[in-house]
Amino acid sequence: MAYILIRAIRWFANVLFLLLLGRALLSWFARDPYSTAGKLYQLAVRLTEPIVEPCRRLLSGFNTGMLDFSVFLALILVEIAETILIKIVQILFFL
Repeated sequence: MAYILIRAIRWFANVLFLLLLGRALLSWFARDPYSTAGKLYQLAVRLTEPIVEPCRRLLSGFNTGMLDFSVFLALILVEIAETILIKIVQILFFL
């Protein structure tokens, strides 16, 4: 049971990581909203915005110029949350 739960946590975190990474990369190339890249970018934004928006609000107090580090912060938070959740599952099932 614990193994399945840990695999699910890792899978979900990996999907979120890839979506956030895809969002960051596609933001450079998705100029036309009707192109394939534009549609993929819009999908990635819709799926990741609930994670990125709180990070953007948190970083709004810092002057980062034209750079938006909210996606980078979201990537870090996804990795931290994955590690914490896996540790909790290990403690609950293996002690």
